[in-house]
Amino acid sequence: MYFPAVFRSCSRLVGVLTLIFVLLFCPGGRAEEISGNLVIFHAGSLAAPFQVIYQMYKTKYPKVNILNEAAGSLNSVRKITELGRNCDVLAVADYTIIEQLLMPRYTAWAVGFAGNEMAIMYRPDSKYAREINARNWPQILLRKDVEYGHSDPDADPCGYRTMMLWQLAEHFYQLPKLYNKLQEKCPPKNVRPKETDLIALLETGELDYIFIYRSVCEQQKALHMLLPEQINLKSNRREEYYQHARVVINGATPGSTMEKKGTAIAYGVTIPKNSANPKAAQAFVKLLLSSEGRNSLAKSGQPPFSPPLVIGDKSKLPQEIFQGDVPVTR
Repeated sequence: MYFPAVFRSCSRLVGVLTLIFVLLFCPGGRAEEISGNLVIFHAGSLAAPFQVIYQMYKTKYPKVNILNEAAGSLNSVRKITELGRNCDVLAVADYTIIEQLLMPRYTAWAVGFAGNEMAIMYRPDSKYAREINARNWPQILLRKDVEYGHSDPDADPCGYRTMMLWQLAEHFYQLPKLYNKLQEKCPPKNVRPKETDLIALLETGELDYIFIYRSVCEQQKALHMLLPEQINLKSNRREEYYQHARVVINGATPGSTMEKKGTAIAYGVTIPKNSANPKAAQAFVKLLLSSEGRNSLAKSGQPPFSPPLVIGDKSKLPQEIFQGDVPVTR
């Protein structure tokens, strides 16, 4: 009589442990049910934090093969809209381009998940590195022997945010025609498709300064200068002021254009309608928005939104994502 009782007790214990394992390690579906390729298009500035999240994801879902591509966010979007490529997760540096270019045809929803701010990266031996500061950088950059660069506004949000920063700086520092002067002094050879492409030009000495996100500066452990809140596009409290900046860039279709207004920086993620592996995609977005994912973003210098910002049709949000330790947004 003693041994059957022990057996029943052990069986209950195994059952409880199994249930705990499923709840802890199988969010958005059981791990053994999630497999196949997971295609992720993401902003270049997300490369570092996403590498950490990929490792966490592979631990949870070892049967999934992650295929990630880093590019300027606008180029990532156009891979879907113009090239017709399948994508399971799209993560961009500006959630508004999901609204403007993908909704409602290619996706019904998006989630703003992290912020950032504009900064200026440089080397210890960049020209006038010992002189430059948050007040005199416009005058330093306009000196004849200084070279600076930025990413392409038609390919990358960091590019058009640089243009916005220059416009806001003209007003903030009361320097007439500063925007035009900075544009004229920055030749096409100093412009690259995405912000992280500029780092090599800085490191080799071709450029003295680059306009880039603070998070990338911190990830690279590079010298950088922080800018006033009135121009760095960081603060939601400054939205009304930021909107004075306007930039026209290439639009949804070849030959078209669209206007971008200055806003506080907000990264966005969505699962496009053409996802070939929605279960794996939902599990990834859930992990990104979880406490683990938010901590990884914070350690990479990108303050996470908690709760995240929901954009688009809230009724179309996958229920599997907003469970557990993912903040409720509705």
